Amino acid sequence: MNVSLTLRQALERIGSLPPIPLVAQRILSLKINTDEGERALLQLIERDPPILAKVIGLANSPLFGTSRKILNLHDAAAILGSKRVKMVALSFAMMAAMARKSAGHLDMHKLWQHSLSVALTMDTLAHLMPSARRPADEEIYLAGLLHDIGFMVLDYLDPDLSDRFHARLATEPGCTVEQIETEMLETSHGELGAILARHWNLPESVAVVLQYHHTPDDPRATGGQPLVGMACMAEKLLPTFGIVEPVMQNIDDSNWQALGIDPARAEEVRGRVLEHMQEVAAATNT
Repeated sequence: MNVSLTLRQALERIGSLPPIPLVAQRILSLKINTDEGERALLQLIERDPPILAKVIGLANSPLFGTSRKILNLHDAAAILGSKRVKMVALSFAMMAAMARKSAGHLDMHKLWQHSLSVALTMDTLAHLMPSARRPADEEIYLAGLLHDIGFMVLDYLDPDLSDRFHARLATEPGCTVEQIETEMLETSHGELGAILARHWNLPESVAVVLQYHHTPDDPRATGGQPLVGMACMAEKLLPTFGIVEPVMQNIDDSNWQALGIDPARAEEVRGRVLEHMQEVAAATNT
């Protein structure tokens, strides 16, 4: 039995990956800076009940401080903003296309919790960065929500290997995800995610984030900066929330400075991240 999935093998199987979902293609093509584009986005979401439920559920969460029950998409869009609605809908559509029909060791609910928390943490970091270095909101949310979709690619290509891999992640907390990937996969979830991103013709900056969010100092990550560094920082700030993905947690002043953030604000950021974790848990467990 072949116990590892190499990068070469993954590339050979790229044709077996599903095409980008039609609803995701349509969402990507929309320009939501016009009334017409925003209306078209809401119409698409209204015709897709799972995405609709996800967006309305998020709008009702403590994350956005709503004092009344949100029951329809138009009110949800007013709370969340059209850019955030677009990215949540797009990411959920893409993740749903990769989801395994039978339950395995990869917990999709926890993966969504983790991905949403990373996106929100990246957004927090962005607001502390100099405006000239700050990525666009759409890039932040798309990169954050999809950064770990490579785990789903592994699950899609080799469910048995995926189950063994995630069983080890859950039972060997002393090992980092990179160590277990090296032993079992001969590739990484970052590389697998980048394969899917390019297969789906997503922006190259997003593919680079998926590929290098655990290795932001790799020279090949330059084209995805500062998003790569933001995703790496976000994962270090909340490594135990949602999906089990042990990472090295050391964050020094140079990491903050690389993003243009004053290291003196580190504790402030950590406090906000804890709030995000609590709010995401409340939002996604209802």
